[in-house]
Amino acid sequence: MIQWLLPDMPFPDPEQALHDPDGLLAAGADLSVERLLSAYQSGIFPWYSEIDPILWWSPSKRGVIVPEQFHISRSLRRRARRGQYRATMNQAFATVVEKCAGPRANDGGGTWITDDMAQAYIELHRAGHAHSVEIWDGGQLVGGVYGPVIGRAFFGESMFSIDVDGSKLALWALTEHMQRCGYKLLDCQFLTDHLRSLGAVEMSRSAYISRVHTLCQQQPEVLFRSGIIPWSGAELN
Repeated sequence: MIQWLLPDMPFPDPEQALHDPDGLLAAGADLSVERLLSAYQSGIFPWYSEIDPILWWSPSKRGVIVPEQFHISRSLRRRARRGQYRATMNQAFATVVEKCAGPRANDGGGTWITDDMAQAYIELHRAGHAHSVEIWDGGQLVGGVYGPVIGRAFFGESMFSIDVDGSKLALWALTEHMQRCGYKLLDCQFLTDHLRSLGAVEMSRSAYISRVHTLCQQQPEVLFRSGIIPWSGAELN
């Protein structure tokens, strides 16, 4: 049995999720700004469908990208040369969330980003704790990624592509900007072959939580700012 959380209850120890490789830890509580910040600092994130209660997860293995180790393939560089790309931060946060919440073929046409989830991250953004990176080809939004930021860690929640490789370009721009500003870790939640091809690696839950706890207590060299962000991919087109 997983623990049911009342609004004023703290999260259980993430190691209690050991019986489940995906790390189902608890259910219930809410998606308030305070609750979400507490979750991410503890190595926990929400993930559930419209018919489920709020479910909280802490996988036994965690996918992460160290910004300096992001892999830019020759094909991705070629893609960057084909468009008139530029990268921005926080210029279309709600739209990025909306695009990420769109039906996906590999999910049977469904989505795990419910209306409540979308609104929760928009509130987190308004409070200054969540950011988006957008990729534009001319005036069209073609890719993006969003997630909470605490200390020197960016917790990637979701990404989308309208054009081929739009999400890869967004991660490229994000990891470059993280390096420039002194952010040290991009959380990807679960490691996939797609993310592995971009340089993602896997950490144990205990190693991940220890690393995140340290990074969340540190301030980056430069805080993220909204607007156009420098990005080498834009210089190729």
